[in-house]
Amino acid sequence: MPASRPARVLVALAAAALTLSACSAEPDRGDDPTVTQVGPDAAPGSSVPAGLEEYYGQELTWEACGDFECAEATVPLDYEAPDGESITLALKRLSSDDDARVGSLLINPGGPGSSALDLVEAAPAMFGADLLAAYDVVGFDPRGVGDSTAIDCVSDAELDRLRSASYDTETDEGLRAYRADSELIADGCAEGSGDLVAHVDTVSAARDMDVLRHLLGEERLDYLGFSYGTFLGATYADLFPEQVGNLVLDGAMDPSLDSHQMTLDQAIGFEEALRAYVADCQAGSECPLTGDVDGGVEQVQTLLELTGDTPLPTASDRDLTASLALSGILLPLYDSTTWFVLTAALEQAMNERDGSQLLFLADLMASREADGTYSSNSTEANWAINCLDHPSTGDLADWEVQADELAEAAPTFGPALSYGGMLCDSWPAEGVDAGALTAAGSAPIMVVGTTGDPATPYQWSVSLAEQLENGFLVTYEGEGHTAYGRSNDCIAGAVEDFLIHGTVPEEGLTC
Repeated sequence: MPASRPARVLVALAAAALTLSACSAEPDRGDDPTVTQVGPDAAPGSSVPAGLEEYYGQELTWEACGDFECAEATVPLDYEAPDGESITLALKRLSSDDDARVGSLLINPGGPGSSALDLVEAAPAMFGADLLAAYDVVGFDPRGVGDSTAIDCVSDAELDRLRSASYDTETDEGLRAYRADSELIADGCAEGSGDLVAHVDTVSAARDMDVLRHLLGEERLDYLGFSYGTFLGATYADLFPEQVGNLVLDGAMDPSLDSHQMTLDQAIGFEEALRAYVADCQAGSECPLTGDVDGGVEQVQTLLELTGDTPLPTASDRDLTASLALSGILLPLYDSTTWFVLTAALEQAMNERDGSQLLFLADLMASREADGTYSSNSTEANWAINCLDHPSTGDLADWEVQADELAEAAPTFGPALSYGGMLCDSWPAEGVDAGALTAAGSAPIMVVGTTGDPATPYQWSVSLAEQLENGFLVTYEGEGHTAYGRSNDCIAGAVEDFLIHGTVPEEGLTC
């Protein structure tokens, strides 16, 4: 029997809580005047797109930054008007001086809105020794993100309020409040970011990657992208198939889905991850969730409902609201090795009526520091990129139908992801269409899928591998989000052999 739906849990920033978009409905873009279709036109006899010679001709100046090297590149704000305003991309490099070096590997951690500069810093612990010897590992913050020319929408104090807010969408008052906050975000992004707000789409970011490929001195792009980074990589491959080197897309996004279906799949994925966590928790001796799995899930839902009525006190001056509790529960579900952290946080919240640990996890997810500042703009960038990539259509009646479907399919998380289209419905810029992504004529592209991935469900990886003309699938049988760097030697060997040597594993490899 499915667990019952918790009351009054709808989170305004669910799009930031999950890895991919939660804008409710996506148009048939070929017929929608609010969506612009774009692509590069190369000058005859040249791999440099016409009008971009100045950008492709610049030189990177690398300077020491701690144990790494940093540089900046300039790219056009609008690729359709390259003579206009330009923006800056921040890069970080972990260099190899090994004789086995083969070139540069560009990486992206996902998000959208996560910093690849941070992923470069994690590379020594996360990537294999052979990969680190073979490549200069290079990360760049995509346009709108982090240390690159960045999206700015709201103050830190306002972001605190928005992250804490829940809305009772069964009342007119709740819907009006949700609409008002959606418009506040959209207006704030337009005011704080200027023309950038219309140009942080994934197509533009993929075109930035080709500029970087050229500046790094590479004829072809070798790339490792996780989660949303798979959409970025697939978009690059479709725009520049002849420049594709060895591409690995781990934890794939399915670009063929409309936004509601993506949201529904994610909600179900996290519902299944919660059930897997509860079963694992109850198999131990110190689980606060009693009874069977259904009963344990219902207890989590009860906690969310209670925090909606009466937020829990914490060790700080901020209470744990239902929205924050949900974020705190979501974060450990991305990785089964952190489930024990969720157990401790739930025990504290349920048995001690103290929300401190769940609040800490929610803040960690949003990059909020203890002093009330945010160390990144990941939430704001997530809003902006998603609303350009997945513009909203439909109206309140459509969103109500979708909300019912979400609540029935995923009683714990579905309600929190409802009405996401309202934010993108207020967005002050047109969407940008990447089109069907086939990468026709490219070299082979590896797609890695994890069977128990809640954020990018396994069927998405299966689908992307099929959509890419030369895509092939590698499967990791396990729980958690993405596979390379957190799974097993089988995955590590397959990914590294393909990146370094171009070795395609046996068909249907399952690890």
